[in-house]
Amino acid sequence: MSTNVRVLIVTRDEAIATPLAHGLDELGWRTVTARGAHSAAVALEDLPIEAAVVIEEDPRDALATAERLRAARAPGWLPVISVPTGSDPGDLGVFDLSLSSSCHPTQLALRLKQLMRSAAAEEEFELRRRTFAELGYDAPRPDAETGPLQVLTVGEPAPKFLALSHALRQRGAEVTGAFTAYTAFDYLHERAFDAVVLWAGETQAEALSIAGGMRRNSRLYHLPTLLYLRNQSEIDLAGAYRRGLTDIASADTAESETARRAVALAHAYRRESAIRKALESVRGPGLTDPATGLFTEAMYASHVARLAERAGQLRKPLALAMLRIGDTLAVKRARSSGWMDKALPQIGSMIGRLVRAEDTAARIGPELFALALPGADESAARSAVNRIAAVIACTAFPAGDNERPFTVEFEIGAAELRPGETAGRALERAAAGLEMRAAG
Repeated sequence: MSTNVRVLIVTRDEAIATPLAHGLDELGWRTVTARGAHSAAVALEDLPIEAAVVIEEDPRDALATAERLRAARAPGWLPVISVPTGSDPGDLGVFDLSLSSSCHPTQLALRLKQLMRSAAAEEEFELRRRTFAELGYDAPRPDAETGPLQVLTVGEPAPKFLALSHALRQRGAEVTGAFTAYTAFDYLHERAFDAVVLWAGETQAEALSIAGGMRRNSRLYHLPTLLYLRNQSEIDLAGAYRRGLTDIASADTAESETARRAVALAHAYRRESAIRKALESVRGPGLTDPATGLFTEAMYASHVARLAERAGQLRKPLALAMLRIGDTLAVKRARSSGWMDKALPQIGSMIGRLVRAEDTAARIGPELFALALPGADESAARSAVNRIAAVIACTAFPAGDNERPFTVEFEIGAAELRPGETAGRALERAAAGLEMRAAG
């Protein structure tokens, strides 16, 4: 049995489970199927499973299975999704989410990713509170906003899209409509939203352009974005997700279901934002670098040791990554004139906004930054630092009067913690592999 299994599927209904499992495997998720609660609990003990999907006709049996899985993973948190096959879906109970039996593997993968990120953020908060406490600081509990969710809808007022806006309002969201990309970005720069819904309609390219533009903006980078299609066959799903979309729904799906998915994304984003704010509120001379606002080298070293221990206990991956400002001609000139030092606060702020809530970012040298990414392997970490470097590379920093603004390129490196290896050694391997990020 593979030791890279990430998702446990618990079911006796192979007709539904098999295509979902195959679809998840093709998307890069490794799955294992258990025929009952007992074998599922055994799999949890033996494999580094990060989430579970329970496919069951009887809601009572489904809830009992979910409760047993949660108990087996305690005190850790296991995201569990329900896929009911009967006419009565029952109460959500201990499940994090319920999806219809006709859900697409890509949709399931996105929901798994969302739930696992939320669980990772919660766990990271508790671990980081312990690190803070050791250093003499107390982190407040996350305090999420309690007002109505704010959803921005972008697109022409087609009947299906208006129906979705109405379904969102029925779920308690406040909906703001924008008919063009220009109006949408005006709203996004002026107000805070919890999710964005894009209508493909006749202007699919424009919707994808908006999603891509959001991912190039460090403030909007994590804002969930759902694309609403007239027809699922109209788009290359893999290409669309590469453009930065969080979820895709077609008009064939009931508006109430699409609205539920958008609201779930918005709730998760608001919760993660609350955790991020709580963590950022903890400041002190031993915790944060005054120039960049990122964590200090001492705090990073202390916390990464704790992360490594936790990763070993749960048999989960942990990746460490580094970014070093490249020694380009423009950077050399900026250094000599003092403008590089003036750019560092903005660079540090951008790095802090571009990492996930569960990631730890620190300044460990004058122009050297380190990340710790729980749950990520080396490939995922390298992709993350590539994206961070790409976003910052789009920013022009001032270089003084009558001088052209300069841009910054990064050397990047990443390494996944090996069994029995110290975090320090993994960081050394990441540093040894530093190389200039490829342009484009």
